[in-house]
Amino acid sequence: MRTVRTVAEMREALARPRRRGERIGLVPTMGAFHDGHRALMRAAREASDVVVVSLFVNPSQFTTADDLNRYPRGEAKDAVAAEAAGVDLLFAPSVEELYPDGFDTSVDPGELATVLEGASRPGHFRAVATVCTKLFSIVQPQLAWFGQKDAQQLAVIRGVVGDLNLPVEIVAVPTVRDRDGLALSSRNAFLSAAERDVALALPRALRAGVEAHRNGDDPVVAARRILEPAEGDLTVEYVQVAHFDPPTLAAAVRVGTTRLIDNIPLGAH
Repeated sequence: MRTVRTVAEMREALARPRRRGERIGLVPTMGAFHDGHRALMRAAREASDVVVVSLFVNPSQFTTADDLNRYPRGEAKDAVAAEAAGVDLLFAPSVEELYPDGFDTSVDPGELATVLEGASRPGHFRAVATVCTKLFSIVQPQLAWFGQKDAQQLAVIRGVVGDLNLPVEIVAVPTVRDRDGLALSSRNAFLSAAERDVALALPRALRAGVEAHRNGDDPVVAARRILEPAEGDLTVEYVQVAHFDPPTLAAAVRVGTTRLIDNIPLGAH
């Protein structure tokens, strides 16, 4: 595996495979790899001749400097994991490389960026759409993999690709969960053992919501019924049916200082 730091290096590294007509796959990430990231890499490896993983903690996606500074980082460990997963190129640029002096362009993904996560984190999806559009331009992959765990991000990226006629296919990979049901997230590392026990109410609530939906009942009411007893230890930010493709029961909660999101497509087993 080769680690690449600049746009020019990335384009040079992909020039020969592109001339040979090889299929290039991209997995955009912010690092701190866990089994969810590895699932994306495995899916890319199975369907691509060349696998590129980007590792870039995008500062404009964070609401506060404290949250940005707290985000887990460990490039050396991530590089080992990426190589073990069969990644060919790890693109790890600096902030200055992607956002040089004078950078003043953004991609506004519209109304979808203003609800759910967008309401809680103004500007977040504009930052996601902008950096992903840059990555698609730099790497020019035929396919790019995103996790269903970030369902709204997935919907936003699909909207951007469709609206801007970008020549890349977006592939969703199902959410990967720990044995206790908690969706894998880099932020799980911030939870104490007691907080993790509290956080397990989130996946239980979503499962209850999906079961209620199958029975013709309101999934939001059923999910909130599970979450309400935990309130005090857990703060609910939202529980809603999101009209993605497919419709999805989505929720965000805060446990201690850690904010967690999760979702389950309605109709999921």
